[in-house]
Amino acid sequence: MAGKSSMQKTARDMILSLGLIGLVAGFVWLFIPHDDSAPDLQRVDYRVDLLTARRAASYPVAAPEGLSEAWKPTSVRFRKDEGDAWHLGYQTPDGQYVAVEQSTQKRSLFIEDATQGAERTEVTQQIDGRAWTRYEGGRYDALVHEGADGSTTVVAGTASFGQLTKMAAALRAE
Repeated sequence: MAGKSSMQKTARDMILSLGLIGLVAGFVWLFIPHDDSAPDLQRVDYRVDLLTARRAASYPVAAPEGLSEAWKPTSVRFRKDEGDAWHLGYQTPDGQYVAVEQSTQKRSLFIEDATQGAERTEVTQQIDGRAWTRYEGGRYDALVHEGADGSTTVVAGTASFGQLTKMAAALRAE
């Protein structure tokens, strides 16, 4: 009978300890400040990378001109060894993501990667005299232009097709 009383006491102590830990954790969570908002992304200056890419690439490298300051460039890279792959990422005025991707890699593989697996639709649109095909996906939607010079330009992201179109219209290549 003495064993039964000590087991009840041990179980009761464990429940009281868990309750005390829960109270302390709740107190810490309640009174220590925490921010659930998205982090403020830093604006990058991509001018040097753009000049380098334009000198090294085998196709005219595109970058936007004339977008408002509310469009924030957040990432840039050029990889000569990966089919002259050019990437320029932006945060839109409403916090969505848009990327400009260009490359001379095999089109099907490049489009699959740049659109995050989006599917080609039958919808095409003319933007500044160039035909762009819409791709729709679970993660990204995209506009794809297949250049006659063997390069492919993809404007993709979480933004609406309206914003993707605005980015595609702003692209200027040299």
